[in-house]
Amino acid sequence: MSAQQSDAFVFFGATGDLAFKQIFPALNALVNRGGLDIPIIGMARAGWNLEKLRDRARQSLEQAGSFRPQEFGKLSGQLRYVDGDYGDAETFRKLRQALGEAARPIHYLAIPPSMFGKVVQGLAQSGCAKNARVIVEKPFGRDLASAQRLDRTLHEVFPETSIFRIDHYLGKEAVQNLLYFRFANSFLEPIWNRHYVRDIQVTMAESFGVQGRGAFYEETGAVRDVVQNHLLQVISLLAMDPPAGYEEHARQAEKLRLFRAMRPLDPREVVRGQFRGYRQEHGVAPDSQVETFVALKLHIDTWRWADVPFYIRAGKCLPITATQVVVTLKQPPLPVFDGGDTLPNNYFRLRLSPEVVISTGALVKRSGEEMRGEPVELVARHHSESDKSPYERLIGDAVRGDTSLFTQDETVEAAWKVVDPLLHDPLPATPYEPGTWGPRQADEVIEGGETWHDPTPETSHPC
Repeated sequence: MSAQQSDAFVFFGATGDLAFKQIFPALNALVNRGGLDIPIIGMARAGWNLEKLRDRARQSLEQAGSFRPQEFGKLSGQLRYVDGDYGDAETFRKLRQALGEAARPIHYLAIPPSMFGKVVQGLAQSGCAKNARVIVEKPFGRDLASAQRLDRTLHEVFPETSIFRIDHYLGKEAVQNLLYFRFANSFLEPIWNRHYVRDIQVTMAESFGVQGRGAFYEETGAVRDVVQNHLLQVISLLAMDPPAGYEEHARQAEKLRLFRAMRPLDPREVVRGQFRGYRQEHGVAPDSQVETFVALKLHIDTWRWADVPFYIRAGKCLPITATQVVVTLKQPPLPVFDGGDTLPNNYFRLRLSPEVVISTGALVKRSGEEMRGEPVELVARHHSESDKSPYERLIGDAVRGDTSLFTQDETVEAAWKVVDPLLHDPLPATPYEPGTWGPRQADEVIEGGETWHDPTPETSHPC
């Protein structure tokens, strides 16, 4: 039986930065392109009124370049506003009144996790949580213990099936294309295992620094910011077994099984780095050891992947901005042609950003009399005709009750178990120069004398 669509959308933190940059543009697209026709209620404690919220929404769309007067009229007509303190029962009484006849609201908590408890209890005591769903933003905790506390808070009121943990990375077209490439092509499955794959590398490089968010980054670092969530999710799509059917629960079950097979990280197989100049950022401690770069080796203890190293590298102030996966295959068991064992291995290269590129590295014969080879790359560039943003896709799915692109509680906890050894008493962060590929010690993470596959520069933005 398909899930019922929510009949009202409530977003707490309506005056905040996330609402301005992401939620208003996504709602405008859903209203005008997706036919979302339900009350949209902004919640905040800013002393605003409805007209000020509408002005804020207009400014958001203007900045995003998506403001069109006729389209904005539709969104504006559906907006409502409730102002008040989240610890005051009267605020939630007003919300219940604003919901009117809505019987299946969805509540988006675009607020700090420290406020979840007050809001969740307020929703429950006012009756606003009855038959409702809730969307929560990452980070889902700071470590395993805090993630478990956060889940307990949510589960006091909402069943797991009504909780939607939103990670915008899973809504990106390129990440969805990675999942499709894995399971829609039969030629991959025979070789997608330890018998043919030598190693898998995932690089998420950013050419910029912390962009004035030093205080925020001091509380996160690269491991919490992108490894525990984004990059482990990418690994799960690369390494999971085919789901038993197309239902969303089948995919989630396979991802959970894969996360549970990830071995907790060994600090001896991790290098942490910090770009020079980070400590001069506003809000950063002068002796900070927060990592802006991390390189690590991950092990997955399944029959498919036993002894295959998975390498993850992520950092700021690197040479370019790009996210790339390289799956390197083993050499043939015996060389048939002279010099064949000195040529590069076959590989698959999957570029996830800034553009979607799928390529295969192969060997072909050189022109001439001798049986000598040379490497070539067969490239397919994918240009999506859809301009749907991750937030538009994910909010739309949540309203419809589709959980397939959202993270479940057990998966979140399994991911924290993988990185937890790095979060308590970590090794010092090694300095590296902006514009380089991190500290030289990162090369030592790769075993067997191999090297990192640096993404090819396409567009570069100096740090």
